Amino acid sequence: MSFLKKIKPVAKNAFHSEKDILSRHAARITAEIQQGERKGYNEVLNLSSGDLHSMGIKPLTFIRQVLAACFYPALLQDECLPLDVRERAKSLLKECEGGSVGSYTDSSGIAKIKQGVSKFISSRDGGVPSSPENIFLTSGSQRGLMIMVKLLFQSKDSSWQTGVLIPVPSYASFNLALAAQGIVMVPYQLCEEQGWTLKVEELHRALRSGRTTCNPMAIYICNPGNPTGHIQSKESIKEVIQFAAEEKLLLMIDEVYQNCLYGDRPEFYSYKKVLSEMGSTVELVSFNSASKGFMGECGLRGGYMELVNFDPTVMQYIRNFFYTEHTTPVSGQIAVDLMANPPKPGDPSFPIFSEEVESTRNTIRNNIHRTQKVLDELPGISCQPLKGGFFVFARLHVPPKAIEWAKNRQMEPDLLYCLHLLEETGLHVRPGCEFGQKKDTHHIRLCLATQEEIMEDVLQRLKTFHLRFMKEFS
Repeated sequence: MSFLKKIKPVAKNAFHSEKDILSRHAARITAEIQQGERKGYNEVLNLSSGDLHSMGIKPLTFIRQVLAACFYPALLQDECLPLDVRERAKSLLKECEGGSVGSYTDSSGIAKIKQGVSKFISSRDGGVPSSPENIFLTSGSQRGLMIMVKLLFQSKDSSWQTGVLIPVPSYASFNLALAAQGIVMVPYQLCEEQGWTLKVEELHRALRSGRTTCNPMAIYICNPGNPTGHIQSKESIKEVIQFAAEEKLLLMIDEVYQNCLYGDRPEFYSYKKVLSEMGSTVELVSFNSASKGFMGECGLRGGYMELVNFDPTVMQYIRNFFYTEHTTPVSGQIAVDLMANPPKPGDPSFPIFSEEVESTRNTIRNNIHRTQKVLDELPGISCQPLKGGFFVFARLHVPPKAIEWAKNRQMEPDLLYCLHLLEETGLHVRPGCEFGQKKDTHHIRLCLATQEEIMEDVLQRLKTFHLRFMKEFS
């Protein structure tokens, strides 16, 4: 415990300093390794985020070839590139003023790309209509979420602030952004014991509580879940839609992991499809991103949001908002086009593309199986089955001695665990307190989207540390 004795007491605050604490220590350890000062391990393994490429997952060839040809059009004459790559790049450049990705585009996105996204959504939902006029290209899904939050926002000086129902646990960056905008977070608990299910009675409880302090106007849902990895059932989605209709709440649905499904024949139902089947007029905005899924193009900052059942006056207000405050980089728009319309059977690029996607999918699936097996064998740790996304959110059954030690140091027990894990093994993972969690429970989140040999190293380090930690604090 010598390392933790050096840590000054850490007070919790509204902006969750856990992330900064861990990142600073990871940077310090990396610097020490580079200076030859460390022994025991030769690198920090960062599993704290869902950045696939930084974790060793290779970019998809088709994506990078089209991007290269768009940014350097001389490649359009290079027959080393497959024909469909060159044709796609030419088609995209035709939509850019002057045939250059360096020109301005419409503030809500290139029209042809929005048409492609609309077709993608309609195909995904079994033919449910989708209009390009309701599609807005964004700098990633997070930026789209923040745009909608800003539109909901009321003055911080108001005695009756806007509230948003958010799941616990939920994606930490979104919570920080809500707090920065002065939005009141109204938490509803996901049921861990039943695979992180969303129970409508819990939504009613949260809403009653929230209305005593703020004006709840929306409910945020992440499906498949981050950090939990759960997938919402169709019946559960119906219940939520009915709840939103009764309480006049906007549905804000984050569906960025919709193509990352595992387990025994899992099925993803979009909120839009279920909404259409129900004939509901509830207002819905759904988000998707090229950063997540098997593209993993986080740095390109490309995403979209689709608005459903919005009043035409509100839609015009949102278009004006985009015109004055938001334009998505062309690189991100191209990424969204390639996500929505990848190579199809018969295209020259299809064999390599499908092989690369399946390889990544199999890698993550194998990592899930191996991780679940290792965690099941360890005392003092448990994990619900992972059904979607890239993360495992494992529960730590922390001994009372460790809880008391953390309390004395003004730290959450899972933050203590993560700091100690980082120092002793070089594993950089996230504590559950960063995402929110049920009182008196503790978790860690780690990303599984990395090479299998790296994951095996991760699991061995985690296993060795965890057994030592439990023995010392038992």
